[in-house]
Amino acid sequence: MDQISDPSTIERESLGEPSARPHRRSWRTAVAAVIAVLAFAVLYVGFGFQRSGKTAAAVPPAPPVTVSQPLRREVDTRAGFLGQFSAIDRVELRAQVGGTLTEIHFKDGQIVHKGDLLFVIDPRPYEIKLEQAKAALQTAAARVELANTQLSRAQSLRRNEFATQETVDQRTSDQDSSKASVEDAKARIRDAELDLEYSQVRAPFTGRIGARQVSIGSLVAGSRASTSPTTLLATLVSLDPLYLDFDMSESDFLTFTRQRARIGGPLANKVVLGLSDENNFARQGTLDFVDNALDRSSGTIHARATVPNADLFLAPGQFARLRVAIAPPATVYLLPDSAVILDQSQHLVMTVQPDSTVKPKIVTTGDLRGGLRVILSGLEPTDRVIINGLVRAMPGAKVTPQDGAIQYDATVDGS
Repeated sequence: MDQISDPSTIERESLGEPSARPHRRSWRTAVAAVIAVLAFAVLYVGFGFQRSGKTAAAVPPAPPVTVSQPLRREVDTRAGFLGQFSAIDRVELRAQVGGTLTEIHFKDGQIVHKGDLLFVIDPRPYEIKLEQAKAALQTAAARVELANTQLSRAQSLRRNEFATQETVDQRTSDQDSSKASVEDAKARIRDAELDLEYSQVRAPFTGRIGARQVSIGSLVAGSRASTSPTTLLATLVSLDPLYLDFDMSESDFLTFTRQRARIGGPLANKVVLGLSDENNFARQGTLDFVDNALDRSSGTIHARATVPNADLFLAPGQFARLRVAIAPPATVYLLPDSAVILDQSQHLVMTVQPDSTVKPKIVTTGDLRGGLRVILSGLEPTDRVIINGLVRAMPGAKVTPQDGAIQYDATVDGS
């Protein structure tokens, strides 16, 4: 019979130390692996944060801008106006005598000169009238000779007492009457000559003639021998020089008159002007008239400048922009117009400080001179103003300033 083993021995063998060691080793290995994975994750995340911190710390370079100190220049204060050209001389050519129009010696719109023959009215009736007047003068002259002879004979007979004093007086009266007839005949001759002269219509001055209002063969009514309305033949306007008419506001007029009174001499005798399709003021004129009263309805006063037109390019009725000097020259700052920013109701310029930061400044602006904007106040001569690259300049931001230059174009103002 088999020997039965001791149960306690069997229990010790099943729960003994050698048999439990493999389970403890697997548990410890798993814990170590988890710890290693966590450490690796911590290191990876920390390394990622370190890289991102280094990337965020890399600041981009400051943008480049062009800067320059404001340009200083002496300029006079000018006011701008809109004017319209008009002819100094303008005449409606009308017939002085009536008759049939026989000749036209120009083309519509042609430049004609003083004394040029323009129209011819049939002169034959006036030539006949002139011949009649000359014949009447000869008749009157013959009567004067007869009256002189009769008076001389009557005076001789009176001395010999063969004629009465009454006869002498009658012959004296006949002599005076015949002399008056001579003067009347001479006047009729001058009148006939004038009618004959008026049958030729000539240009009273040099200018451009308009479209003719009549044709050859038209019956023309004259103003000297007819009570009917006279016939308009054409219009003629002078072209060199021209008037440039404009209206000056009350404030500009006050500034103008005060400055003129202060300097005690003529001011603004010179004006510059430009046409509607011109960007500069290349033409010049002379201010020669300011009216004596302001218009109540508009609060303006009429003024006028005379503009040379040697090339006959300008025409009456055209519009032009003009500038009138209303104050003597004074030192101002000038900047490119693109360097001035309009911020609601004020103007700004961007300046660069010594530490290369951008600082805006409020300025007061004037008109354009030499293609540049006049700065009346708000700038110092040492300010470095951004003249190019404003889109890259933000207030308080850093920039990389680069020196530039401001150019003054005197031809823009007609100087």
